[in-house]
Amino acid sequence: AAKLANEYQVPHVFGRWQDMLAQARPELRMEIDKASNQVTAVALNLHGSALQVQAFAAPRTEGIWSEIRAEIAESVTKQGGSADDLPGPFGRELLARLPVRTAEGRTGHRPARFIGHDGQRWFLRGVLTGKAAVDPEAARALEEIFADIVVIRGSQARAPRDLLALRLPGQAGAPALAEVPASAPGLDPMHRGPEITERR
Repeated sequence: AAKLANEYQVPHVFGRWQDMLAQARPELRMEIDKASNQVTAVALNLHGSALQVQAFAAPRTEGIWSEIRAEIAESVTKQGGSADDLPGPFGRELLARLPVRTAEGRTGHRPARFIGHDGQRWFLRGVLTGKAAVDPEAARALEEIFADIVVIRGSQARAPRDLLALRLPGQAGAPALAEVPASAPGLDPMHRGPEITERR
């Protein structure tokens, strides 16, 4: 599962990222917060599947993934979709059927897997769509990337659900996930960047 970085594991993890990205050549998309000019989400598209990742501050004493799952499930259900809370490789996850409008104007559904990991004062959320939402074999490479993400939380006080900025391996500054100003927007469970654009 996702983990805190230390000086021994960071080079190994970054090497795996770079190897995977070089071999698979996925399409990479980054979302930038205009106010802070920080990357707040990264999406990887690979062989008909996609993984979108965001990191958030969390309380010191307890995780927030259980609460977030309930909020996502409620939001999906209110919009006419469905969500099942199931066991997965990272613990509990949501398999959702998100309502979409088809080209013919009808209402359809798009599957999505919401995965998460509670760390020490941080929370990492991923959303798998496309083939990876329903096919374990198609999801394996993206799950490995999610599992190898390194979170460097820092010691600065942050309100729970404040977004933490993302940096890709090899970028200047913090090597993986670092911090953004406390004014960064809070968590919107249904904001999925390139896959889901609705904001509550």
